[in-house]
Amino acid sequence: MPQFESHFFSSLIFWEVVSFAILFFVLYKFAFPGILSMLEEREKKIKDSLDQAEHHRSEAERKFKEYEVKLNSAAKEAEGILTAAKERAQRLMEENEQRMTVEAERIKGDATREIDRERRKAIQDIRAQTTDLALLVAEKVVQRSLNEADNRKFTDDALEALSKSYQR
Repeated sequence: MPQFESHFFSSLIFWEVVSFAILFFVLYKFAFPGILSMLEEREKKIKDSLDQAEHHRSEAERKFKEYEVKLNSAAKEAEGILTAAKERAQRLMEENEQRMTVEAERIKGDATREIDRERRKAIQDIRAQTTDLALLVAEKVVQRSLNEADNRKFTDDALEALSKSYQR
């Protein structure tokens, strides 16, 4: 192999080093600045993307906290509405109970007055029948017809005796 011969090998290495240096110089002058600028641009884009992602994350956290505050507020408001509804229902039940109590008292009073009126009417009917009966008995006892003054006197005496017997 001719490339491994010593006089040929040293010149080959020299030209390879020179070729590499020229290639490196050309790359350094023309390719590396473009590559480096592209890498810096890419680094800047990545950094901007990271900054933007951080901004979005902090914005999302802020909105999440706002959402939690609104949700807690809505829960408290719903609880307040529920409490108010329960209080209103309780108040309505108490008002209905009071109205029913008043109505029951009114009905009871009406019934008591009606019973009292019927009792008085019954007592008057009993007195009238008792008067007629007393007159009849008095006529039978006396065996004669009594005049109006006698009738009244006997009737009043009989009624007084009857009312005394009822009072005991």
